[in-house]
Amino acid sequence: MAHEIAIFPCLSDNYGVLLHDDATGTTAAIDAPEAEPILAALAGRGWVLSDILVTHHHKDHVQGIDGLRQRYPQARVSGPAAEAAKIGALDVRLGDNDAVSVGTLKGQVLSTPGHTAGHICYYFADAGLLFAGDTLFALGCGRVFETPLPVMWHSLARLRGLPPATKLYCGHEYTLNNGRFALGIEPNNAALQQRMQVVAALRAAGKPTVPSTLADELATNPFLRADDPGLQRAFNMTGAPPADVFAALRSAKDRA
Repeated sequence: MAHEIAIFPCLSDNYGVLLHDDATGTTAAIDAPEAEPILAALAGRGWVLSDILVTHHHKDHVQGIDGLRQRYPQARVSGPAAEAAKIGALDVRLGDNDAVSVGTLKGQVLSTPGHTAGHICYYFADAGLLFAGDTLFALGCGRVFETPLPVMWHSLARLRGLPPATKLYCGHEYTLNNGRFALGIEPNNAALQQRMQVVAALRAAGKPTVPSTLADELATNPFLRADDPGLQRAFNMTGAPPADVFAALRSAKDRA
């Protein structure tokens, strides 16, 4: 199943992402942070927008929907059923484990509450792609606004169970800041040190740090390893329940 992905900046630190199926010409936007950059990316590649796959209701992920539909009125908008009233433009309401497709590319909806109560991710197993919205970031995770902190930990634990080679596409360019926090927790993590050199070079060149892989995140992202004894020792929480360690990590990041 041949596919192409375009990733480009939107707003101040969001990413627009287009997933294109070569076999059918079908193209989906993952979220709609801003219409104009998405329209420009479509036009530059000669692609026609057929779908918008929404991860959650926050304005910086949905405010471009109206502008996209003005240009592509046939585009189908799919998103979390639990947030339909807040999004207000859903043609298809999705729940956990529902199937989605972009042409011949077959995907699965993963419910990942935490950042918002109804947040979902899109996982395309055969293509090895995870579109995680604001649940999982490169070297970080989203703030937890609408659920207890342990709910987010369980969502992240679900995502880390996907194959390590899975490519992670997230909604924002936060990697450098996330990595600085992670180094404060694990200054002796050699994989993290090496990764941060790469991240810093990419950002200095004006290039995105997304996508990463789940293998990268499992080695360097502290928010995926709240049950790791080494990280627990580094955070002075040896033997604590993983959900408690995650809560302490996320609270510390919120204060940073």
